Formats: sequence, C-alpha cells, structure tokens
Amino acid sequence: MTEVERLAHGITSLIQIYGYIGIFLAMVLESACIPLPSEVIMPFGGYLVVLGHLNFWGVVICGTLGNLVGSLIAYFIGRYGGRLLILKYGRLIRLSEHHLKMAENWFTKRGQSAVLIGRVLPIVRTFISLPAGVAQMPVVQFLLYTLIGSLPWVYMLTWSGTALGKGWEGINKYVHPLTYAVVAAIVITVATYVVKLLRHRQE
Repeated sequence: MTEVERLAHGITSLIQIYGYIGIFLAMVLESACIPLPSEVIMPFGGYLVVLGHLNFWGVVICGTLGNLVGSLIAYFIGRYGGRLLILKYGRLIRLSEHHLKMAENWFTKRGQSAVLIGRVLPIVRTFISLPAGVAQMPVVQFLLYTLIGSLPWVYMLTWSGTALGKGWEGINKYVHPLTYAVVAAIVITVATYVVKLLRHRQE
C-alpha cells in the first residue's frame, strides 16, 4: 500500500467511525495546512450520503465549518507567528518554502481577493491563510472571503461523491474541470453582487 493509499484509508476510516465530526476534523486539519486532501474527504462524505449513512447538507455544513476553523488557525499562526516561525516549523507538516512563496505571490498579486479565489486552487488553497495572516488582513473580511470561497468547493466535491457513488475515488479525474467550474461560479456570483450593489447605490 502506497503512502497516498494509506492516507486515503486513514481519512475514510476516520469519517466512517465519527461521521460528521470526522469530516469536520479532517477539513480543519486540511485547512490548517496539514496535508490531507479535500478531494478524498468530501467525495467520500458524498458517497456515505448515497449509502444513507449521512445527510448531504450535514456533510456540506461540517466540511465548510471545518474549512473556516482550520483556515482561522492558519491565519492566526501567520498573524502572530510571522513568516520566520512558519518556515521554521513548516517542515513538520511538509510545508516547503516553495509552497509558502507560491501562496505569498498569489496574495501579493491579487490582494485580499486572493483568499476568495485561492480557496479552489490546488496547493494555494491550503496555504493562502498564512500570508493573509502575515499581512494582517481584517479577520472578519478573511472569514467572509473564506466562507464564500470554501462553500462552492465543498459543495461540488460532496456532490461529485454522490454522483460517482462507488467510483468516488475517481474524483481525481474531474478535479481540474470542477476547479474551473467553481472558480467561474465564484467570479459570476461576485460580479453579480457588485453590479447589484452599484445599481442600488445609483438608485
């Protein structure tokens, strides 16, 4: 059994035993920069929905709340620990300087909106909370952007698990199309909100 297979087995065992709490804890760890793939956590939750063990919206809510809590942990580590602390202990969770720089560059180029879009991008989504904390982004705005960015991603992954059924492990084939679809949905939603806000102000 490969390391990836052992990791996937550990995640599915956690969720099978603890259900919603297992999903919540796994997503907290994933969002707190612990290398647990949400592409395994949420589709397996969706598969358990098909089996009748869990409720669809219960899975989505627990996954999203886990995202929020884990992201907030990483945010405060960045805010109060700073970049040096992150680099010093990052190796313990396989956080390389390359990964941190990738998230930092994304945040620098796009500002605070990077937290919103970065939630559905590989690697960046896991570590984007750290530079947001280092930059001392307002915590309320950070949580709002994290929620808006995380919810569609968690929803789509859970839905894919229900759609694929026993073949939920094949989600890796659809991750990139799902990513583009979720990014497009977020952009359209934000653009629609901005247009309505501008019209309301004009009126």
